[in-house]
Amino acid sequence: MAISDPQLALLPDVRPLIGDQRVSNTAGGEYEHKYAATGKPTKRVPLCGAQEMEAAVQAARQALSRWRALPAPQRRDMILRLCQLIAQNADQLAQLQTIENSVPWMFASKLPHAAVDYLTYNAGWVDKIGGDVVPTWPARAVDLALDEPYGVVAIIIPWNAPLPSLGQLLGPALAAGNTVIVKPAELAPFTSLRIGELIVDSGFPPGVVNVVPAAAQGGEALVEHPGVDKIHFTGSADTARKILAAALKNLTPVGLELGGKSALLVFEDADLLVAARQAASAAVVLSGQGCTNSTRLIVQRTVYERLMRVVKGLIKHTVVGDPCDPRTVMGPVISEAACDRILGIISRARDSGCGRLTVGGERLRGEFASGYFISPALFEDVDNKSDLAQNEIFGPVVAAMSFDSEEQAIQLANDTRYGLAAYVHTNDLNRAYRVSQELMAGNVWINGFEGIPPSAPFGGMKQSGYGRIGGLAGIREFTRPKNLWLSIRERSVSGHSESAVS
Repeated sequence: MAISDPQLALLPDVRPLIGDQRVSNTAGGEYEHKYAATGKPTKRVPLCGAQEMEAAVQAARQALSRWRALPAPQRRDMILRLCQLIAQNADQLAQLQTIENSVPWMFASKLPHAAVDYLTYNAGWVDKIGGDVVPTWPARAVDLALDEPYGVVAIIIPWNAPLPSLGQLLGPALAAGNTVIVKPAELAPFTSLRIGELIVDSGFPPGVVNVVPAAAQGGEALVEHPGVDKIHFTGSADTARKILAAALKNLTPVGLELGGKSALLVFEDADLLVAARQAASAAVVLSGQGCTNSTRLIVQRTVYERLMRVVKGLIKHTVVGDPCDPRTVMGPVISEAACDRILGIISRARDSGCGRLTVGGERLRGEFASGYFISPALFEDVDNKSDLAQNEIFGPVVAAMSFDSEEQAIQLANDTRYGLAAYVHTNDLNRAYRVSQELMAGNVWINGFEGIPPSAPFGGMKQSGYGRIGGLAGIREFTRPKNLWLSIRERSVSGHSESAVS
């Protein structure tokens, strides 16, 4: 299960990329990355501190005027050239994704193509962003609402899916004309640094994109910096509160895509096999470490027992193993600390009696003992008021409960502080629409989930954040309108008053 020497040779230069230069001596210390399947170190990663963040902001500010001045077709073509390079290096990038966060190759192999899809879509907006002509009164005027970039944007991405996150966020930020500082999580820096190299190879002016791995100290220096014009953070609500407090110093606007406790509502007329597969996938995909995973399973009582039998069968037959093995469906969780935390949650939930643990929930031993493997867990008959049902676990745990009426299903689904995603399984189109309208979630999927389209707005409600990425809403997230008012003055011609645009 160990990573081979050829795989380790794929790891990029781990020094931060600021402008077109690598930084060797950093103020933020080092992070020893470990392969989660074995617990063995791969590489020590230098982390940025305040000094490097200062340099990154200056590099981004210096590049801003040049980037904005480039004709739109040139900026578009640079993004498309980046897409070509990502596609050409897809296998390497997928392997890096597997090494850094242990997402199984079965899924990792698709992630570079997802990043390309997001970037390609947003490249199409570069030459279409402009603004609007708006009516004025009572005075006659020409009023232009112009779309302008914020300037320097700090993008803080999570460790669970760096490649798609980079595509979702770099795409609109660059298309809108911003320069960017990417702070990847110290747990998973490799794909971001490799993408940074490909950005340089694509011909982007130095400083348009800077990649600065950092821990909390460096992240705080970045979000407090007065030279940062916009922050976008993807991660936990607890970290978001710290970012908001730091951003308050300069009143820096912040976009947030935070966690979730997404409900999967299954009605009695649903295709139960399709619903069961999605329910099991909530614990299996990314080892449950996904903000949109449907970790609260809410099932109509008339089909509850039948669905539970199918879900348990699917979970029991999940192929857990080496993430580099193409047959593996589920790998380990990200770290020893995460493993201990998740096992503690499972143990407390089991002991408290808030639900019945009917399958999984144990640390795997034997050949898996040195890694951070947890068997996917299903709790049945869970109290929706319990910590198990209310708190995001970010691990392979599903909490199931039953309902009798449509109204009760909606009430259970909405009874959470989160509002990122929800899922509805029913063959009644009227019910599907009616229920989805009542669900307090930014995204509702009906009868399946095939990913997040680049053209669709994605984001949360309540404590799942605010702002949207994807589609026109994603472009708007990284632009702000400037209003330009041109007066029309009166002039006298042959004794008569005529209007002219001054």
